[in-house]
Amino acid sequence: MNLLVPMETSDDGGFHAPSIGEFFPPAIFFEGTPFEITRIILIRFLAAAVLILLFWIGTRRMRVVPGRFQSVIEMGLDFARVNIAEDLLGKKDGRRFLPLITTMFFTVLFFNITGIIPFLNISANATIAMPMVLAIVAWLAFMYAGIKKHPGAFFKNALFPPGVPWPLYIIVTPIEFVSTFILRPVTLTLRLLMNMVVGHLLLVLFFSATWFFFFNAGGLWSLFGVGTLAFGFVFTLFEILVAVLQAYVFALLTTVYIQLALADEH
Repeated sequence: MNLLVPMETSDDGGFHAPSIGEFFPPAIFFEGTPFEITRIILIRFLAAAVLILLFWIGTRRMRVVPGRFQSVIEMGLDFARVNIAEDLLGKKDGRRFLPLITTMFFTVLFFNITGIIPFLNISANATIAMPMVLAIVAWLAFMYAGIKKHPGAFFKNALFPPGVPWPLYIIVTPIEFVSTFILRPVTLTLRLLMNMVVGHLLLVLFFSATWFFFFNAGGLWSLFGVGTLAFGFVFTLFEILVAVLQAYVFALLTTVYIQLALADEH
């Protein structure tokens, strides 16, 4: 008897790999209207509500000697203020743009982390809409900072960098236009989106394979389920790291773009 031969299963007991269709779930409410709500949109509502609630509870009764929960909230706020905003923009401009940068960091973080929460199991940033909105906000902040600081020279210096020989502007100006005003929001969007998509597909792959090996394959094939379960656990921890890292990178790049817009050469 060959123990590697799977036991008899039902017709639908085979292994089904994750597909891109998981990122386009059917509508739950208002199907066919501009206000259509899917499972991913509900997760966004939930993540936003939890984020607002946590910060409201943590800051509504601030004390000189903070309690544990207030201390955690303050540590998160101080991380965004010290390590991102003020570190790149200085105290004056850092505090000026701190609400935006803090909101970016924690929004991306909370929307990312839903990918490893049981019964949610997908990042709220795993479809393009939310990363695109966040990237557009970052781009508008960059534009606002530049125009506000250098109203007459922002676009001129961005498209015609000083010190370049005039004939080379034929090549340099289109490159600067695409890289500064188009590629920045596009790369912000795609970097966040792709990390969340790939992370979800990997976790679904490992845990689907674990279920298949344990409950459908039978025989010695069940031993492979131990390996896929271990990989699933490791990649869950890795996905937590990616969620935090992508939130940091998104907020950091937003701050870098604002810093470039405020630079004296503009």
